[in-house]
Amino acid sequence: MELKLFDSQSTTLAHMGRLYSTSVMNWRDTLSVRVSPLFCSCRGSSVRTALSSTSNHPHTTSNGALSSSGQRVTESSLYHTSGTNGIISSVYSRDLRVLGGNDDEYGGFVVDPDKLPTNQNAFALMLRSSLSHWKMKGKKGIWLKLPLQMSELIPIAVKEGFRYHHAEVNYVMLTYWLPEGPCMLPGNASHQVGVGGLVINEKDEVLVVQEIYCSPACVGLWKLPTGFIAESEEIFEGAVREVKEETGIDTEFIEIIGFRHAHNVAFNKSDLFFICMLRPLSTQISVDDVEIQAAKWMPLVEFVEHQLIQGDRMFKKVIDIYIARLRKQYCGLSAHQSASKFDGKESNFYYHVIDSQDDCEACSG
Repeated sequence: MELKLFDSQSTTLAHMGRLYSTSVMNWRDTLSVRVSPLFCSCRGSSVRTALSSTSNHPHTTSNGALSSSGQRVTESSLYHTSGTNGIISSVYSRDLRVLGGNDDEYGGFVVDPDKLPTNQNAFALMLRSSLSHWKMKGKKGIWLKLPLQMSELIPIAVKEGFRYHHAEVNYVMLTYWLPEGPCMLPGNASHQVGVGGLVINEKDEVLVVQEIYCSPACVGLWKLPTGFIAESEEIFEGAVREVKEETGIDTEFIEIIGFRHAHNVAFNKSDLFFICMLRPLSTQISVDDVEIQAAKWMPLVEFVEHQLIQGDRMFKKVIDIYIARLRKQYCGLSAHQSASKFDGKESNFYYHVIDSQDDCEACSG
């Protein structure tokens, strides 16, 4: 059966009584095939067809361009007729645009959120095309960051197989593991990191606070200034900042005297809590009335007898360590600048050097 194309007008290509359709035929638009008269009534020739939209869909134009996002999405096929029976063989090529972004160092792909189309239909089509493209390229993990203002795209991504990884105030991160087998992408952060500032002045007075927002069991109790470190903040920097914010006291970091590792704390995350010894550089207290009810310098002997210390084995150990340190029987971990070949970046490595005269003198306070 020969393939006969009658004229240069837009016609619908039929073969064996069935309408030709592609993977984009699920559009609500009516798609037609435009054919050049150069290929009419031919045998053993190639026929190029291009899909175009003839619907009045508000997000498409007559040439198949997605007007709201500015991202053009087209499909084309190359048909070759051969033999007297007109059997059609095809080389199908997709020209659908894929989402922009960058390859990562682990064989994956990170989608650039600034290049996402805002139109939901355009995003759905490009995401489906991108997944096919990434699979063909042998990509592994796909990272898709959707800003808060594009939250309507989240259900589309989830429907295509993406899963939640983590969320921050202004975005949601989703991932897709393309290869068969278990997902090898790293999970979300498993820990939160807190700090406490042990600040003792020359009069053997401890800087303590009472918090406004606390559990009923801690109402009226005096405690060390504590808080969480911020993103890209050193442990000792967080301790110095928290003390300054809550009490107005300027300090300098001496060392980490110990840390606690607890599990199933907030949001079922694990918790690292570092006790940092700080030297006060000022004495005048200025309370942060948003978080702190009161702050004062409390004599160490009184603090040791306080019900919080007597009822808490960890804080009792903190005081024991401090007293041992005054007697030069203990020295904590100080910060030392170091670089690692793993990331090539400078960072702080915390350790105790026992054979350095300078460290011994620093340990003595």
